Amino acid sequence: MGDQQQTNQQQQEAVPSVVELNVGGVFYTTALTTLTRESDSHLAALFSGKTSVEKDAKGKYFLDRDGVLFRYVLDFLRNQALVLPEGFREKERLKQEANFYGLPGLERAILENGKSSGSLTSAGKKASGHITVGYRGSFAFGREGLADVKFRKLSRILVCGRVTLCRDVFGETLNESRDPDHGSTDRYTSRFFLKHSSIEQAFDMLQEQGFKLAGSCGSGTAGSNSEQLKPGVDSEENRWNHYNEFVFVRE
Repeated sequence: MGDQQQTNQQQQEAVPSVVELNVGGVFYTTALTTLTRESDSHLAALFSGKTSVEKDAKGKYFLDRDGVLFRYVLDFLRNQALVLPEGFREKERLKQEANFYGLPGLERAILENGKSSGSLTSAGKKASGHITVGYRGSFAFGREGLADVKFRKLSRILVCGRVTLCRDVFGETLNESRDPDHGSTDRYTSRFFLKHSSIEQAFDMLQEQGFKLAGSCGSGTAGSNSEQLKPGVDSEENRWNHYNEFVFVRE
């Protein structure tokens, strides 16, 4: 018993007052007092010597959990309140995270959280702003060329704007894997894209959140027949490549 207590004490002393974390590949820096605020939680046990925690190759404490959702766990511990973006669609997953970390207060806050949340202004209105949606596309041709156009082909739908607005509108359909900074939400980014390729679905989601189309532009390319193409790219489709961009605003 004495040896175990000594080992726990050594582990606790080894945790610095400012902790660097790697949560599922997303990096955070926070205070030890924040992580151990709920003393009976599993999260507190990890950083108080009661349970061991691994480190990654760079010496950061590693948790094999959802790194993006962990920011809401930290916010709750810091503020003792939960503020979720409007239209947040991952409450069930966040409840799983709260359960894993042993935070029943966070679980209750998730259940009680209504529709109105983080992106409302002090007057209770939805936050204003702009979101730009763009896509690169072509047309899929059959064997008869122009006489046998099959359908529109979209390679990727790009999303640019303030991070909080983009998350509010697109929720879990938003792919943030190419955005290097997951920590701050009060910033702008041009690195988001959607997990689907249906531009009408994106428009519907914007309309549901009160956005209106403010402007659009498009451009086309005229590829040469002699141009060397990547494997699997049809020469006729390559001639019809185009890029379109749409600017939406919520006042």
